[in-house]
Amino acid sequence: MKNPVNKGNGKSEVDARGPALDVDHELPAGDAGAPEASSGSGPAESELQRAQAERDSLYDRLARQQAEFDNYRKRATREQQEFRQYAVSDALKQFLPVLDSFDRALAVVSNDGGDEKLRAGVELVRKQMLDTLARLGMTPIEAEGAVFDPQVHEAIEMVETRDARDNHVISELQRGYRLKDRLLRPAMVRVARNPEK
Repeated sequence: MKNPVNKGNGKSEVDARGPALDVDHELPAGDAGAPEASSGSGPAESELQRAQAERDSLYDRLARQQAEFDNYRKRATREQQEFRQYAVSDALKQFLPVLDSFDRALAVVSNDGGDEKLRAGVELVRKQMLDTLARLGMTPIEAEGAVFDPQVHEAIEMVETRDARDNHVISELQRGYRLKDRLLRPAMVRVARNPEK
């Protein structure tokens, strides 16, 4: 094996077969970096702990955002279903005056003792309309004889009477309607006030 040749400028030229080994200053195999790794609180370990803490924080944040997104998706689906169920409510409100007119027409025909065929025809048309609206989810609110309920009844007048129980509806001035479980229009009613009961 050739030794490096000094050319006079302080640098040695390495033989083409490879560098000469300096056996006196060479580290033993496998000991490279051993002093850093052996210390338990070295910079590498603290960086590892920092990276693990950051990973845990990011994982926790991801889990929270995923839960928030799932809640948002469920809420949006529920709102869409409610919108579809009650989108028809504005259209149904337009039919309520028509039903009121049928009710008034039937009351007039009954009071006049008018033509039974006319009355039967008006009742049939009214029934068809109510059946159609019922298929869309609209139902009338029962009022007469029921206990006054401020959530579905609107009291127009309190009437002192001994013929009805206290706080019960004695007459209905305008029928109320529901769309599924929502109130479309409250029933306008007269309510009994019975001092004895």
